[in-house]
Amino acid sequence: MIQRFIELGEGYSDIYELVEIATQNKHRIHRLIRLETRIGNRNMVSLVVILNPATPGKLMPLYICREGIVSPDEKPNQRYDLFAACAEHCNQVIHQLEVKHSNQFEEATLYYQYLIGILRLNRFIPPLS
Repeated sequence: MIQRFIELGEGYSDIYELVEIATQNKHRIHRLIRLETRIGNRNMVSLVVILNPATPGKLMPLYICREGIVSPDEKPNQRYDLFAACAEHCNQVIHQLEVKHSNQFEEATLYYQYLIGILRLNRFIPPLS
């Protein structure tokens, strides 16, 4: 199975697309993830929708809005509330992890490999098969 991140943006207007992907594919949702990171003096959040592979496909897409949403623990905001409402509508729990900031990696590809490793280690996605 191939596991690949598909970046939608930083969570400004693309949060609506992320929510729509989850809502329209609620029967395929594997997990909803909230990745916490610290950028300067602010806690920021990446939101991830992980879908099970389409039949007969072998791609497990991980749709992400990367590091553009202020942590709701720091400051409540409508963008995160929209994602939380989507999780409730889809009968899903939002799993939370603390990760390194993407600027600590030379390339986005390396950052996404790091995240896939973290998600596998925590059994949020299955191991390679």
